[in-house]
Amino acid sequence: MQPFSHFIDSRVLVGQSQAFMKEINKIPAIAKCNSCVLISGETGTGKEICARLIHQMSPRSNKPFVPVNCGAIPVELAENELFGHKCGAFTGASATKPGLILEAEKGSLFLDEIDSLPHAAQVKLLRFLQEKTYRPLGSTKERLANVRVLAASSIDVEEAVQLGRLRKDLYYRLNVISLKLPPLRGRRDDIPLLAHHFLRKCAAETGKHVTDFSPEVMQMFLLYDWPGNVRELEHVVERAVVHTETSIIRDMEINLPRFEAFENDAQSFKEAKARFVDEFEKAFIQKLLLANHGNISRAAEAARKHRRAFLQLIRKHGIDVQEYKTALGMSHMH
Repeated sequence: MQPFSHFIDSRVLVGQSQAFMKEINKIPAIAKCNSCVLISGETGTGKEICARLIHQMSPRSNKPFVPVNCGAIPVELAENELFGHKCGAFTGASATKPGLILEAEKGSLFLDEIDSLPHAAQVKLLRFLQEKTYRPLGSTKERLANVRVLAASSIDVEEAVQLGRLRKDLYYRLNVISLKLPPLRGRRDDIPLLAHHFLRKCAAETGKHVTDFSPEVMQMFLLYDWPGNVRELEHVVERAVVHTETSIIRDMEINLPRFEAFENDAQSFKEAKARFVDEFEKAFIQKLLLANHGNISRAAEAARKHRRAFLQLIRKHGIDVQEYKTALGMSHMH
């Protein structure tokens, strides 16, 4: 198998923070098995890209990957979409139609927003997962299926069960293996990396010579909470590249809906600066540890700090040095 980094989809899976790598490092092992996977994470965190990556790294990679947005299927058509129907199964069924399960035969079926699937369809999906068989509408014969099911939800799945949006038995059947993608505000040290990645991508697509962000813009990025996550960051950078007339993106070209760090916290300049310095300090230390394979002495030397002082900074930010030794092979994902 090729090195894992070769499979990364450059649109979304860019990062090296501990919170991000903890989940992404699970993917190669998940891809090798055939169990159901439940991927959770807020909108814009990259759930479908992770599902595609699991499929791409699996023995099913040369077979179909069929994504389904459960929230976009009309309630009355949910079973028909998944299982298909025979000719004459209902009024208007003038021809036999294969369902999405048949389309995904020998491949992977990705059920996004699984909590939006109507309950009647959830019952039939549960039976399908248990028996590996299904019956198209209007058919008297059971069909055997060879499909791996990957599911995702942008709301907390346990909360979805409590609210009655997701059947408890279906949750347990799907949640054999789980991936929990962190929100962007939970991996702030990846923000500069992602922002520059999108800047290069958008500059190439538009043919503009845009090379960097001003320090004020990067401070805004680090302090903003990104409710739309990585997808929102990409769109903000794309808009800025389109509108800028210079090689450096300035703060007047950044249109954030509301600068939450200041509005919500009513921070003083001193508090905001301290938070920004803290974020920068942590990201700087992590990059040095990554570059030096978790060797504290070499990282301290690169930072031109005494080893003891550098170790105090590591402890201050709760950084697990061991993870930088184990993540060596993953450091060039971007």
